[in-house]
Amino acid sequence: MGATFTSQATPLPSDIRVMNAVAALLTLLVVAGGLAIGLQWLVRQPFLAIRSITVEGDVTRNSSASLRANALPRLSGGFLTMNLKSARQAFESVPWVRHATVQRIWPRQLVVRLEEHRPAAYWETKAENADADSDAVVDTQLVNSFGEVFEANLGDVEDDDLPTLAGPEKTSGAMLSMWRELDQLTRRKLNEGVERLDLSGRGSWRATLEKGSVIELGRGTEAEVVARYGQFIASIPQITARYHTSLISADLRHEQGYAVRLAGVTTVSNAPKGATKKN
Repeated sequence: MGATFTSQATPLPSDIRVMNAVAALLTLLVVAGGLAIGLQWLVRQPFLAIRSITVEGDVTRNSSASLRANALPRLSGGFLTMNLKSARQAFESVPWVRHATVQRIWPRQLVVRLEEHRPAAYWETKAENADADSDAVVDTQLVNSFGEVFEANLGDVEDDDLPTLAGPEKTSGAMLSMWRELDQLTRRKLNEGVERLDLSGRGSWRATLEKGSVIELGRGTEAEVVARYGQFIASIPQITARYHTSLISADLRHEQGYAVRLAGVTTVSNAPKGATKKN
């Protein structure tokens, strides 16, 4: 006759269970710390340093020497530790660079794509309360094709045929858009361009053409000013042809027409050369 015995595990005291849990946690922390230290050591090894930097995109205004001199001293870290945002800012600090993207290429390469500023005009910042014909210029910079003001060596564009825009701060985009409209009309109708465009703090426009004529355009939206100017240049060739002379200036701020001053023409006796004539 046999006997059956049932074995039951004796539960551990609560203090022993706590000690085991703490020991397991400490072991986990030690392992995690060791892994972290090992990882830090790994990423600092020479075989994970940046081996090459490839630059693509616009490099018209920048040479490899200027990029090395301006961007490389600002880079820090290896292939895995380099902050790409900081790297992008380092390349965007280089003169003429408008935008940069930086990408890691395994195992140890950086690819940098650059977009350079394309100069569209000189930019003269005027005091806020300056008139359109005021010489109170705060600074001279450049405007790119997006209407953004940027800093660069003006000597780099001395051979470029750029117009001059002069106006209050934060108006460069609107002024470039207006210049493009007026310049296109002028070239089509008068076979010359707009050399300078001024905007006063009160919103009054003035254009100076390539042959020296000064046109007071007055105030209004871009569409209103362009329409007013379009009417003027559609008729002024007939007036200059009639008098066999050239235009000195015009004032389009009259409600019922415009006033012009022509070289060598006067309607006032004993007056200096030049006349005021309304259309």
